[in-house]
Amino acid sequence: MELSPSAHADSFCRDRLPPFEQWPELRFDLPELQYPERLNCAVALLDDVAAEHGPDRRCILTPTEQWSYGDLLHRSRRIAQVLTEDLGLVPGNRVLLRGPNDPWLVACWFAVLRAGGVVVTTMPLLRAHELGTLCEISAPVLALCEHRYLGELEAADVPGLAVVAYGGSGADDLIARSAAKAGEFEAVDTAADDVALIAFTSGTTGRPKATMHFHRDVLANADTFSRHVIRPEAGDLFAGTPPLGFTFGLGGLVVFPLRVGAATLLTEPVNPQQLAELVAQFGVTVLITAPTAYRAILAAGLAERMATLRRCVSAGEALPADVWHRFHEATGLRIIDGIGATEMLHVFISAADEEIRPGATGLAVPGYTADVLTPDGERAPDGQPGVLAVKGPTGCRYLDDERQLTYVRGGWNITGDTYIRDADGYFWYQARSDDMIISSGYNIAGPEVEQALAMHPDVVECGVAGAPDERRGMIVKAYVVLRDGIPADESTVKALQDFVKATIAPYKYPRAVEFVAALPRTSNGKLQRSTLREWAAQGIPDPESAPSP
Repeated sequence: MELSPSAHADSFCRDRLPPFEQWPELRFDLPELQYPERLNCAVALLDDVAAEHGPDRRCILTPTEQWSYGDLLHRSRRIAQVLTEDLGLVPGNRVLLRGPNDPWLVACWFAVLRAGGVVVTTMPLLRAHELGTLCEISAPVLALCEHRYLGELEAADVPGLAVVAYGGSGADDLIARSAAKAGEFEAVDTAADDVALIAFTSGTTGRPKATMHFHRDVLANADTFSRHVIRPEAGDLFAGTPPLGFTFGLGGLVVFPLRVGAATLLTEPVNPQQLAELVAQFGVTVLITAPTAYRAILAAGLAERMATLRRCVSAGEALPADVWHRFHEATGLRIIDGIGATEMLHVFISAADEEIRPGATGLAVPGYTADVLTPDGERAPDGQPGVLAVKGPTGCRYLDDERQLTYVRGGWNITGDTYIRDADGYFWYQARSDDMIISSGYNIAGPEVEQALAMHPDVVECGVAGAPDERRGMIVKAYVVLRDGIPADESTVKALQDFVKATIAPYKYPRAVEFVAALPRTSNGKLQRSTLREWAAQGIPDPESAPSP
């Protein structure tokens, strides 16, 4: 395998790609995945779409403003001029982006790609030491930061990093500087396999890993999962909660809508109740969020606010069958579940409409193939648990990281999830491979216990981990957030234990239950299971998470 001639003057990313023999097998089986050798995904997603549908077509909405495709195109070109003419950016330079979901963050994203740079979009909630680690790994030369988020970035004190603010005031603000430009900028002629973005794993365990994705990869997820499962239309309006620094959000709120000429509603962080009101107010048709949001919308009695939706997408964590059924009963909508990975960029197993089987993640998305493997790499029999393995047009390429050898084995991307494949090819999530609890010889999947507990009306949310036990090796321990007014006492513990015993196999019930005020979560909202395991191993939760007396 050989890479195409690169447009990158700065070869940092290419120099740190894993050797070809450590890459997963890449497959481009669908006609829509036959990309040209020269490709800039910013042009494909913006210039080409504006030319096809017209520059006046609505593109990005917020609660207070609206941008057309022409607006985004012109403003991204102006920012690209600032990057290259004023700040000396050359193709291949990494540019860190930091800010909430808003039109200017998207304009910066397109500007960097247009200029041949490599985008490093970060979560807005990251703290200084986390930003410092990401900068140490990806070595950005420039950061574009929304003015309200400067504090932590400046505290990170990254040597040699030029920081330019946007959205504030003054002549040095990026928006003011770009307004002085003509907006005439020819996009850099990048190769389809030039690195376009570096996305970081959420860091639930250990040092975060930097995943490198090419220009063609950005389009591939739109041309597989979005095209074949979500099936967006040009008249759609997308909305959702994931930050654009999370590849789930980047795809669902930028790449997928723009690929078909649709529009996206971007908001700063909102709670599920506010999200439901925005759906109703703006007539959102495609909603992208996590299982907890769908459950909270139901709990708040806001199902009727979902009337304009035709598509609901859930990812980030397994979608409980109970939530799927209750949402369907309340709205008539069938939530599209899916599993993706930062290493794969987006979702690769899913199902829609009549193909959905509640509780199952779904089928391999067209363009991908998936299997369940035994520890020795053989195909596991149907109905037997094993590790999930995937191949497709995208795949894991860590930036200078020996963990490449763990994630990619035998040409497969090994996701670290334990799954069962049934005789019809559906994949059923069991647990993260390191979340299987072995108690008295039984294999117990923590998420299954969580789903059972979450069905109890007194449980707001919960997390499960294995705690050491002299007799059984490990026991199931549950950390539970109760709804207001429910006593955190032994009677509630027993009620929850009895409920689980009556819901799933009794041996899976949590022998220990601890009530907490909140569960530990990553900056993108995922349950931080490594912290739960630490709590269980130490026998105490984080004191700050304990409920008030």
